[in-house]
Amino acid sequence: MTAPLASSGDLIADRRYAWGVAARDEGDLAAAADLFAQAAEAAPRWPAAWLALGEAKARLGECEAAVAAFRTALRADPADRLGAGLHLARLGAGEAAAAMTPAYVAALFDDFAPRFETALVDRLGYCGPDLLADALQEACARTDRPFAFDRMLDLGCGTGLSAVPLAGVARVIDGVDLAPRMVAAARRKGLYRDLAVADLADWLAAQPPASADLVVAADVVVYCADLAGTLAAMARVLAAGGLVAFTCETHDGEGTVLLPGLRYAHGEALVRSAIAGAGLGLLTLQPASIRREAGQPTAGYVVVAGSASAAR
Repeated sequence: MTAPLASSGDLIADRRYAWGVAARDEGDLAAAADLFAQAAEAAPRWPAAWLALGEAKARLGECEAAVAAFRTALRADPADRLGAGLHLARLGAGEAAAAMTPAYVAALFDDFAPRFETALVDRLGYCGPDLLADALQEACARTDRPFAFDRMLDLGCGTGLSAVPLAGVARVIDGVDLAPRMVAAARRKGLYRDLAVADLADWLAAQPPASADLVVAADVVVYCADLAGTLAAMARVLAAGGLVAFTCETHDGEGTVLLPGLRYAHGEALVRSAIAGAGLGLLTLQPASIRREAGQPTAGYVVVAGSASAAR
């Protein structure tokens, strides 16, 4: 049986863990690592203690000890709700493309849901939905396409931030997210016809071909290692004349890299090739910072692509 994330069920372990968090927050990583090790010893099947120990050891430069702790966390929770596999990939001890599990994304955002909009917009300066709406309007004007849509799909809808600037131009909006509490918050906005708690790939595969004329993914492909596969799935459900709009983070190199913040960044050449490989035409590739990370603006793109008829 997998141990819970928030508590080990052992008072001593929980207390050592709390002291470790306090020491870590005060900058005493050595003391934090020692306390997390004590918590893990007291509750050896508690993944949170092992993950915290791995993070402390990694920051101390003790990579072998960090890898061992992350591997133990992964054995304690094979669904990997805490992202131990991502930390292993960052240390070169795991495969980055397979490291981000649906359980991790669901747990991350379910926990984040109550404070999501305040933290993301106010603290991190998140502006992806507004940038996408502006880019879509500009692309429609440039291609003589009406800025109006019959059915919009909001992928990774979160609390419904993308529906707000686009509700006036989409007749119906259907959304999907892995995190139930995020979907509940989106439902309260009253802007969606239908909302589903589901894996993005599975949900898209269940949609009829050519059933939507706008597919939006704001701050979503940063959790998708396989950008080409994700765009191909979007293209399959896109009707003639339809548009795909998404934001991504990027880097100066080739391919996909896993960033320190445990998000994927896609190189420009990969973005272009993935769009072409999906049979879409690129309309907009606009450099933009969608949010801040550690106080600094992230490097990214706002992207709009269309079916062959839309691109013409």
